Amino acid sequence: MSGRSPSPRLSIAIGDYLKAIWLLARGAADAPVATSAIAEHLAVSPASVSGMLARLQERGWVTHERYRGVTLTREGEREALRLVRRHRLIETFLIEYLGYAWDEVHDEAEAIEHAISDRFTERLAGRLGHPTHDPHGDPIPNARGGVPATPDTPLDLVDVGETLVVSRLTTQDAALLARLDRLGIRPGNGVFVMARDRVAGRVRVRVEGDDHELGADLAQYVQGEVRDEAES
Repeated sequence: MSGRSPSPRLSIAIGDYLKAIWLLARGAADAPVATSAIAEHLAVSPASVSGMLARLQERGWVTHERYRGVTLTREGEREALRLVRRHRLIETFLIEYLGYAWDEVHDEAEAIEHAISDRFTERLAGRLGHPTHDPHGDPIPNARGGVPATPDTPLDLVDVGETLVVSRLTTQDAALLARLDRLGIRPGNGVFVMARDRVAGRVRVRVEGDDHELGADLAQYVQGEVRDEAES
């Protein structure tokens, strides 16, 4: 991706769609994404999604099969990764240099990512020390489009008596991020599972010495690596 000029063909709307498809497919370019999921993610009507997907397929950025969903082509994935890289580098810069809280940066990055060039992106990466993950733990694609590996075991699969070392939080919702932050659930911290009620969908955890009960509305966004040992 480095050394390339921003494509004049790529409007803000097109970029947002390509990035949304990549994110909803969880980085798997060949994983079909439902049009309803895209509509919900972008807060637009299904009819708007259908119209845009027709344009994207015409330009060779997606493959859309009725009743199966939409997948990115190689070119579409390359464009999506450029924007994801920009977005996550901008979030990192806003937190590390400008004092933003991690639940404040998403909308700012959304506005800025379309306005900067690849050259600026790579200078920003250099200034930040070429980070591999942003402050939420999301992997930052490198300049060639490679995506760093990130432990992704969900908290819901962690057994009682095990600790999940958090690697990432998979929501961009500011209110949810603020709640998780207040509980100490952030990348690098250990979440010890004390008890679980699968019927009610609740889990009792200990984080930094404090006990908390989480519902599925929060626990579903916590991923990491299981440490098969009692709380240290």
